[in-house]
Amino acid sequence: MPTLILVRHGRSTANTSGVLAGRTPGVALDERGTEQAAALPGRLAGLPIAEVVLSPLQRCQETVRPLLDARPGLPVHTDERIGECDYGDWSGRKLAELKDEPLMEVVQAHPSAAAFPGGESMRAMQTRAAEAVREWNARVERDHGPDAVYLMCSHGDIIKSLVADALGLHLDLFQRISVEPCSITAIRYTRLRPFLVRLGDTGDFASLVPREEPPSEEATVGGGAGAP
Repeated sequence: MPTLILVRHGRSTANTSGVLAGRTPGVALDERGTEQAAALPGRLAGLPIAEVVLSPLQRCQETVRPLLDARPGLPVHTDERIGECDYGDWSGRKLAELKDEPLMEVVQAHPSAAAFPGGESMRAMQTRAAEAVREWNARVERDHGPDAVYLMCSHGDIIKSLVADALGLHLDLFQRISVEPCSITAIRYTRLRPFLVRLGDTGDFASLVPREEPPSEEATVGGGAGAP
């Protein structure tokens, strides 16, 4: 079965302003996110990518544009099932404000029970994304062979939920996974089981440098802004 390359979108204006963007339209890459996207073709230069599948949101489209420009003719598809979690009434709000919401404790400790007001549950988010991957695995294998490599550009919580699915982890453990903006995660699928072969690889260790303020023990809903 194919190998899936999961790319989180580059850093966005919402990431740097501390806003939970969700499906809010018009959220673009910031200057650093644009630089991250420009570097993506070089990072993936050695991979024979057969297909590209995108979230419909602008920040994912902008992230992959340099790659598509570098590889004209590469088949590209948009799939709403790998779009951002529908955070409903939380969308567009400051993450600092959301920390005081009683639901945030559920999101952190028991996400399989979390459903966003006016939006979707995290369990439904994982289910639709995993179903999309299984269908694309079959399609890519059919069209390009069992050793094919394809790419999906999606969002932090989506990618974390797919990693948890691949590892057989309960969704309640997925907040232990971290994927920074424009990081690369790779899952090799086989008939018996998936293998996680890369996780959140940016090629940059800046996020590991100790900071003046210790990192929060809570996972950032939506994925966070990455290294400063």
